Amino acid sequence: MPAPLADRLRPDSVEQMVGQGHLLAPGKPLRSIIDSGEVPNLIFYGPPGVGKTTLAGIIAKKTNRYLVKLNGTTAGTADIKEAVSKIGTLEAVNGVLLYLDEIQYFNKKQQQTLLEYIESGEITLIASTTENPYFYVYSAILSRSTVFEFKFVTPQEVEKAVIRGFDFLQKERKEKFVIEQGVEKHIALACAGDVRKSLNSVELCVLSSFVKDGERLITLENAKQLTQKSAMRYDKDGDEHYDIVSAYQKSMRGSDPQAAVHYLARLLEAGDLPSACRRLMVCACEDVGLAYPQIIPIVKAAVDAAMMVGLPEARIPLADAVILVATSPKSNSAYNAINSAMADVAAGRTGPIPRQLQNKHFDGEDNNNKGQFYEYAHNHPGHWVKQQYLPDAIKDKIYYEYGDNKNEQAARAYWERIKNV
Repeated sequence: MPAPLADRLRPDSVEQMVGQGHLLAPGKPLRSIIDSGEVPNLIFYGPPGVGKTTLAGIIAKKTNRYLVKLNGTTAGTADIKEAVSKIGTLEAVNGVLLYLDEIQYFNKKQQQTLLEYIESGEITLIASTTENPYFYVYSAILSRSTVFEFKFVTPQEVEKAVIRGFDFLQKERKEKFVIEQGVEKHIALACAGDVRKSLNSVELCVLSSFVKDGERLITLENAKQLTQKSAMRYDKDGDEHYDIVSAYQKSMRGSDPQAAVHYLARLLEAGDLPSACRRLMVCACEDVGLAYPQIIPIVKAAVDAAMMVGLPEARIPLADAVILVATSPKSNSAYNAINSAMADVAAGRTGPIPRQLQNKHFDGEDNNNKGQFYEYAHNHPGHWVKQQYLPDAIKDKIYYEYGDNKNEQAARAYWERIKNV
């Protein structure tokens, strides 16, 4: 069985790669390191299908190193030792370059074993990860490596690889392709910056097409059917999940309904209804808050409706609520107030409850000032009476500051009139 097209067509030079111009254009730091022929330990961080493995192979070839490929999901300490055993052999006369894919799956002990050989200079490590290396890679390895972040490849760059893929398959299969207009562009857009996925789609388009009058017809309709779910990048435990939910909430907070609905659509396309609902409720309370307090039960009702009907209909009440949150006035005054109060409690800045606020109970004989002395607010004009409510130690503490929105300013004016401030 032949290897996937992405492997058969893997570039063998930096010039043949698409994307990553911020790293590989002439004069860029990583390109200069590769051209020098003296490669240090490197960590490649970025999404799948953007050239991390390909570049490791090109570096090994350019530096005449013996390349050993391991994957963190299946490899272990024994595999590392096997790689090291190649040192000094005719195969590895110029040294060993160990490419460790998905290093985040190596536990601390395995990474410490790897560190021994890095420190001794017996191997040069190029590790890759789709997760943030500063969270998953052992700090001692990080301190001995240089991290380079790979980006999604732009559709314009991916399209170059798609065209190259169709050309390659025409020659390999010795057939003539008739490619309907828009096919290459659609595949490039649908595969969301993943070159490997785009080349897999190219091969599927060819395999699922038909021959007419000696020509293989590649239709746009077929390409759309094969790539309809390709554009969605999502991992509920990975960076992409947290990036989307972060962008979703920040777009609502930033009062951008266009972006907020877009990120809602991405969450729903991935089937992550709980995250869409949870962040929506948080945003209504945290970011709209007292500027429009009625929004909280409204959003809660929309979330309840969404959870009741499920997808795909859940998109309708959620879209209503997301747009409402995005276009509502904003205030985080209550959010700031509770954070400040909790900080005081956590730090022990509390004190006894004032006597007038305590639950009524018996005063002992040692109490010379018997009685609770609580003033019932409703017995006074405006349903308010001046009275100490905070403990003595923090009696003058200010947690809540009125927001500058119409609703809170109206409340402020009301209480200033009642209290004659």
